[in-house]
Amino acid sequence: MEDYASAKLVEEKVFKDPVHGYVHVRDQVIWDLIATKEFQRLRRIRQLGTTFLVFHGAEHSRFNHSLGVYEIVRRIVDDIFQGRPEWDNDERLLALCAALLHDVGHGPFSHAFENVFGTNHEEYTRMVLLGDTEIHEVLARVSKDFPERIAQVIDKNYTNQQVVSLISSQIDADRMDYLQRDAYYTGVSYGHFDMERILRVMRPRKDIIVIKASGMHAVEDYIMSRYQMYLQIYFHPVSRSAETILYNILKRAKRLSEEGYSFKFEPVHFKPFFENNNTLKQYLDLDESIMLTYFQFWLEENDAILSDLCRRFVNRDLFEHVDLNPEEEPERYAWLVEQVKAIGLDPEYYIRPDSTSDLPYDLYRPGISSKSPIYLEMPTGEIRELADQSHIVAAIATKIKTDYKVYYPKEIGG
Repeated sequence: MEDYASAKLVEEKVFKDPVHGYVHVRDQVIWDLIATKEFQRLRRIRQLGTTFLVFHGAEHSRFNHSLGVYEIVRRIVDDIFQGRPEWDNDERLLALCAALLHDVGHGPFSHAFENVFGTNHEEYTRMVLLGDTEIHEVLARVSKDFPERIAQVIDKNYTNQQVVSLISSQIDADRMDYLQRDAYYTGVSYGHFDMERILRVMRPRKDIIVIKASGMHAVEDYIMSRYQMYLQIYFHPVSRSAETILYNILKRAKRLSEEGYSFKFEPVHFKPFFENNNTLKQYLDLDESIMLTYFQFWLEENDAILSDLCRRFVNRDLFEHVDLNPEEEPERYAWLVEQVKAIGLDPEYYIRPDSTSDLPYDLYRPGISSKSPIYLEMPTGEIRELADQSHIVAAIATKIKTDYKVYYPKEIGG
């Protein structure tokens, strides 16, 4: 068992990567995990959901993101941390596996899917790690408790918080990869920052990971990149419009199934989710290519609502939007609802309020904040929170920007 944990490939394998140049694999365990069917499934799950309907290059998958997160962690533990007394190199393989597998439980079009069916990708990640899967089989060959330790890292309750911080913190490998990768594939410049500099000044310390104070400006750049990516990409109103239609397609199909509607193209893959009794295998069997196939067939359904919503999604005839918070302007929202009714459409499926919010940096406030801060190590060795030293971060920290929109068919005007 111990031999498997330390086994190396005879020859290093590399994946050509547009963000990192190459992803390097030398460990047999990592190579075996990549080959599992559960990990290969991530090729069929887009990283950015419906964003490809706005930025046509955003077709990249959670597979290449997961490889990217692994590569960043590999560089940190092999090039930056190795040999430093505060880092336990026995945690190396654990950190690499957790980085590679952190997204393995994501479903197709995750957010809309989870909202309709009440699933949770983090719970499914845990089930993949601990259930009857090829991934579990590989991890268990390392040691009996290894799958559970990986799950603890991803759940953020592993005893060594250094390992957790590498995968999930306010400056982690996950964010550092997706910001750059999503910027690359959407073709925007906001998500680029000096990751090389950040990695060079990252240090392990007792129970935490710190950034040397000399690297503070690179971290400021990273935080501003994240802030701009959320406003310009992740919260893009047209992508949210597509997600609204997607949500309503799934909601309508579920309602029809509950009412005993006779589908021309029976939703075999969805039935377990409609009935809330799906297995892990049924969850993993469902990917975005299958969902899109159903939408294509449902264009011909007799139910006018399902057919029309599928037409809108497949042909990108998306909803319009207006800046509107129904709680603040109920009369204006009620007027929109009446307009939807007036053209013969059901408001339950043809109008939907939506709001988004994000903190660019969350100050650590005991009892309030759930996120650990970014720590700077001063030349004296003193540890300080980033916002105490950076005027830029202090200016935007804790400022939650909430964006309210209402989505409706363009046929009714604004």
